[in-house]
Amino acid sequence: MSEQDTFERLLETLHAAMLDETLWPATATLLDVACGTVGNSLIVREGAQADSRVSFVGLYYRGERREDWEREYLEVYHPINEGVARFRQLPDNSVVHTPELYTAAELQTSPTYNESFLKGHFQKSLQVRLLEPDGSHIAWSPHNPVDPTGWGAGQLAMVKAVLPHLRQFVRVRQALVKAEALGASMTTLLDNTRVGVIYLDRDEQIVEANARAHHILRQGDGVLSVRGGVLFARVPADRARLERLVAAALPTSSTPAVSGSMRLRRMSTLPPFVVHVKPVGVLQMDLGARRVAALMLITEPGYVSRIDPALVAATLDLTPVEGQIAALLAEGRTVREIAGALEYTERSVRWHLHQIYHKQGLAGQVDLVRQVLSVTAFA
Repeated sequence: MSEQDTFERLLETLHAAMLDETLWPATATLLDVACGTVGNSLIVREGAQADSRVSFVGLYYRGERREDWEREYLEVYHPINEGVARFRQLPDNSVVHTPELYTAAELQTSPTYNESFLKGHFQKSLQVRLLEPDGSHIAWSPHNPVDPTGWGAGQLAMVKAVLPHLRQFVRVRQALVKAEALGASMTTLLDNTRVGVIYLDRDEQIVEANARAHHILRQGDGVLSVRGGVLFARVPADRARLERLVAAALPTSSTPAVSGSMRLRRMSTLPPFVVHVKPVGVLQMDLGARRVAALMLITEPGYVSRIDPALVAATLDLTPVEGQIAALLAEGRTVREIAGALEYTERSVRWHLHQIYHKQGLAGQVDLVRQVLSVTAFA
């Protein structure tokens, strides 16, 4: 397999792993093959540094995850790692050789460098820092190179070529985690009420969209709409970026399909939408005669939906309790969260939902959310 073939296969696996985290071990193995390393590790810290938390860890050596090394490093060595403070001062997209984070004396005396990194084959590794707008950061380390003579120019170029795609893996994964949709199938993702989901075919036409996406297209300050079956951003600069994003995920040439993200500014004081577009690739699905070729996720950071339960109950001829449950569901709450908020059992919430479905002649949650959002759109 050529270097280009390996890179394209890596991109396909990264795109698939965005939705299915069980594919990360295969992705980690391909990262080693592409970069010529004996292993690699990825740590994602979510939130600003003062109150950040680790949301993803994966340390692999020769294709095997080493959870024992992960725990030992995070619990024993990370707190005393002299290189951490210097790593945190690196700018976004930085790639440095691990020894550069230590003084000459520390290279001789540091327990982290001489014990943990020796065991994990890190001493000749690279350290990569990627920053996100919310203060979160991604720490990726390609471990020691397979070639005992050290890092070659081609390897370093490959590492840098991988970075934007690794960043996208984390961005999409984090968006799905927040939407409680990580691991969802292409079909069940349409049922999610916390994130807008739109499927596109190869001609960039919308094949399907979930209830949250329909609500955003109808009520999102008019910044995003549909014209001729194609997504359209009102602001010219955003329109050009959105077109480039979709085109990159659906290339017409032999260029590899790639994932990307953008912020979509709104006319109001509400936070911008964040739009992620990724090729479907190996997860292709058919909806009727049309094949889904790309997935778009639209998130609303900081957005809190406020749907009036009384309005829902009055409009849909529901009881006050049914109105509360329907409103909370349309706001993106899970059955468990609704049960906790109303101090009901999950079984009771589900019973009420079935009563609502029966009254309204609905098939399930997706239809109910669509109906609630439609009756409250002009309130």
